[in-house]
Amino acid sequence: MSLPPLRFVFTPLLCFSALSLPAQPSVVTWHNDNGRLGLNTNETILTITNVNQHGFGRLFSQPVDGPVYAQPLFVPNVTVPDKGVHNIVFVATMHDSVYAFDADSHAGSNAVPLWHTSFINPAAGIFAATTLDAVDSPGQDCRTFSGEIGIVGTPVIDTASGILYVLARTKETVNNSSVQFQRLHALDITTGAEKPFSPVAVQASVPGTGDGSGGNVVAFNPAREMQRSALLLAGGVVYIAWASYCDLPPYHGWVIGYNAQTLQQASVFNATPNGSSGGIWMGGAGPAAASDGSIYVVTGNGTFDATGTPSNFGDSFVKLSPGQSSISVVDYFAPANQAFLDASDIDLGSGGALVLPDSVGSFAHPRLLIGCGKDGQIFLLDRDNLGHFNAAGDTQIVQKLPVYATQTGQPYFFGCPAFFNDRVYFQCVGQALRAFAVTNGTLSSTPVSQTTDIVTFRGAIPSISANVNSNGIAWQLTPAPALGVQTLRAYNADNLSQKLYDSYLATLAGAPDRFGFVKFAVPTVANGKVYAGGTAELAVFGLRNFIWSTSRDTAANTIHIVFSGPDGMNNVLQSSPDLVTWTDLGPGTPTADGKLSYDDPIGGGGTARFYRVHSH
Repeated sequence: MSLPPLRFVFTPLLCFSALSLPAQPSVVTWHNDNGRLGLNTNETILTITNVNQHGFGRLFSQPVDGPVYAQPLFVPNVTVPDKGVHNIVFVATMHDSVYAFDADSHAGSNAVPLWHTSFINPAAGIFAATTLDAVDSPGQDCRTFSGEIGIVGTPVIDTASGILYVLARTKETVNNSSVQFQRLHALDITTGAEKPFSPVAVQASVPGTGDGSGGNVVAFNPAREMQRSALLLAGGVVYIAWASYCDLPPYHGWVIGYNAQTLQQASVFNATPNGSSGGIWMGGAGPAAASDGSIYVVTGNGTFDATGTPSNFGDSFVKLSPGQSSISVVDYFAPANQAFLDASDIDLGSGGALVLPDSVGSFAHPRLLIGCGKDGQIFLLDRDNLGHFNAAGDTQIVQKLPVYATQTGQPYFFGCPAFFNDRVYFQCVGQALRAFAVTNGTLSSTPVSQTTDIVTFRGAIPSISANVNSNGIAWQLTPAPALGVQTLRAYNADNLSQKLYDSYLATLAGAPDRFGFVKFAVPTVANGKVYAGGTAELAVFGLRNFIWSTSRDTAANTIHIVFSGPDGMNNVLQSSPDLVTWTDLGPGTPTADGKLSYDDPIGGGGTARFYRVHSH
């Protein structure tokens, strides 16, 4: 007599019955801190041992209403009215939305956002701007983005006041005409509600005769300016930077500061008030700030005054000093080939600046700044003397060297390097991720470690997680071989040739780890998880157990189960006839690829059998 068909169900959920999770720090700004190091040294859960193809992967996803270009932000132990205490991950989309999700689970009531704030209102004629609306000349669409351009730059959070600051772009019907607005919003992180003083529309002007000026005044144009870089909160001021959409003139690079408690405008800087261009976009990186309050930005193609006292700073590192009601240039560096960079569309400002810790400086140059542009040249600068401009060559700076000693074609660099254990990590397009050592205030002339993988299209922006100085993991979101697919990769930060995990390879092996590609995306690593934005979702990765396959051996009357769990934990296969009562079957037999197998006798009369892996 044949048995009724068996049903096999597994729960790919983690069951950490004996795992204690220590308190985790917040990630409240792009690349983890105002120096833009991209480093979390408080990650005690993820290690180079347990991050692998069989014990780590995508835990769940949360759907959102548009692409996520902004880096997700994380704040633990937030009390949400009527919903209890949650670790929260905040996600901003191109559809002009901000979401707050439980950062640890999507089960039960956490399947929906803790709150969701939208800045559009179609019934009132308020929409997210699109690529065709991004300039005030219809039809000029260079496809830098696709579809809507609502929130692009990463928000910033002030945990002391519980406020999330975000810049949203909308198009609205005013007097029967479509008008674009850019507004700075201040949201309560517990509810998503606007603060009483929020929002404020961006308006600004500076004296000047530059492109688009009138009456010796250059005015901010919300239809021309693209807010791509991350926001910066420093000294009680929210700083926002702008560049162009697709280099369509007239435009300028702007930095505008707003008082964090009132949103009153505090300062305005224009990079080319008497010239043109000089956008500040930095591949999505935010303005960087040092402990002395100095702010650093890197500008793109634009006018540069090579003689005299410059007022135009195209293709330059610029040091800004904020005052009570202004912000001024106190130092700068422009490469000797600035004119060539400008003429050839090789932005120095495709990358942002990274403020290196003073611990790696030298006696001669104790405070360092580092960055790289489209031409793949690393510039190591003295923060106390950036070097200005030397037409005869860049010999006045601390160091200049190429990311790659032998270059074929243009090794475009976007975004920002990362820093860990006296190493700086650079990723150019079409190249490997490489780490350079910093010794006595200078970089090694060649990399001390590199991956075997290369990254295509727009490259990737590395981030590092570690437990103080150990278990360093370099994370990247990169384009996968399949068009439109994004992959999360993890490498041993001390030995980049050791790849720990690749979500695209996990997908090919049968795990549901696939998600959509967004360029210049940065993963957020916190609380034992990795949060990654995609084309219409937030993907959450972490330690997991997983049933890879079940197969029935009718001759032996057994079920063969292949499963896995995190290394270092007790992973036990369990079965149940009703999803209520669970029985331990055993740890199984190890296989060659880190997985486990178990042969479960079917027995005489069971009609259903469910399986799961219990990890503790």
